[in-house]
Amino acid sequence: MAGDRNTRSGTAVLWAFRILLPIALLAGAFFAYQYFISTKPVVAQHPAGERVRAVNTVSAVYTSYQPLLTLYGETVAGRRVDIRTQVAGEVVRVGPGLREGGEVSAGDLLFEIDNFEYQGALVEARANLSESVAKLREFEARAELERDALGRAIEQLELARRDLTRAEDLSESGTLSEKTVDDRALVVSQREQGVEQRQNNLQIEQARAEQQRAVQARLEWRVRKAERDLAYTRITAPFDAYVRSAGVELGRTLSINDVAVTLLDRNWVEVRVTLSDRQYGRIMERDGTVAGRTVLIRWAVGATPLEYAGTIERVAAEIDSQSGGVEVYARVEFVPGDRPLRAGAFVEVDVQDLKYDNIVRLPVTALYGQQDIYVVVDERLEKRVIEPIGFVGSDVLVRGSLNEGERVVVTRLTEIGEGIKVTEMTP
Repeated sequence: MAGDRNTRSGTAVLWAFRILLPIALLAGAFFAYQYFISTKPVVAQHPAGERVRAVNTVSAVYTSYQPLLTLYGETVAGRRVDIRTQVAGEVVRVGPGLREGGEVSAGDLLFEIDNFEYQGALVEARANLSESVAKLREFEARAELERDALGRAIEQLELARRDLTRAEDLSESGTLSEKTVDDRALVVSQREQGVEQRQNNLQIEQARAEQQRAVQARLEWRVRKAERDLAYTRITAPFDAYVRSAGVELGRTLSINDVAVTLLDRNWVEVRVTLSDRQYGRIMERDGTVAGRTVLIRWAVGATPLEYAGTIERVAAEIDSQSGGVEVYARVEFVPGDRPLRAGAFVEVDVQDLKYDNIVRLPVTALYGQQDIYVVVDERLEKRVIEPIGFVGSDVLVRGSLNEGERVVVTRLTEIGEGIKVTEMTP
């Protein structure tokens, strides 16, 4: 029993040690912390210094500026012609340039139709005209003959009338008998009848001549038509052009009004671009029209873009509300040596915007809000209220309470306000 009591006594001491040891450690740590707190050295407090921000600036310079509007558009043919056949027949000759994408010059042969029938028609028309001319001369000669005969008949009538007058005078004096007077009167009547007959004959011959003139005019038109039909058998290019499509081959029979060739004018290329409603309205408000404004056209092909000059000529007939702008057309002005520019190319177009006078051009990073910028005066910021006129790429055009030569902050600061001290960085 004594051994059991010793065992229980040892166990109790062990548990007491396990409980008291952590408490003793915590108490020692607490007293050590208090000691260090009470014995730490006292450091003197100094006020925080003013923060100086480094900024980039630009000098405000008033000037005149005319920005460029960079737009994108497509080249289109200024003149496109569908050449249709005016006469029917078999194609007997085709020009060397008559292939899709080929080039032809004004006067070059496109194709030729068999002209045998048309030459025959012209020969026949000319022969009929010659016959008509001969008949007209015959009728005119007959009319002239009747006119001369009428003149002589009138002279004979006048002689007969004078003879009748003398006979009547002699009959009253008893020198001539009544029968002689009646014979003279009969001669006058016959002569009058002869004059009337000649007048009628003259009118008939004149009418025949007039009818023949109408026939001659109709035959002259047939000759001109036959000549034109014969000319239509040989089709040439009306201007310098690219061949867009060709439905003509050697031996093919063409009907009247078939579309044989489609040509695009080589020297008349236009660029179709869209101005936004705001851009168009701004130009119209100042100038009243966009026509006449010069443009610079760039075609990005190859390593070096090709550049062409141009002029806006007109506005599209209709405004498409879905496109959100106004389409305008500029004609490309080719000069000798320019590389060809065909329809369908995607191009970049620089259009002259309005000219602004007495403005300052600043990086857009200088603008805070809608109308605030900051300038450096004696190493501190001062606010200026300006009016943005427009934007040019990453720059803004402004005018307002900004003096010439003032240094404008162009560095973006998260916190900015008047009085902040800054230092200008050397560029």
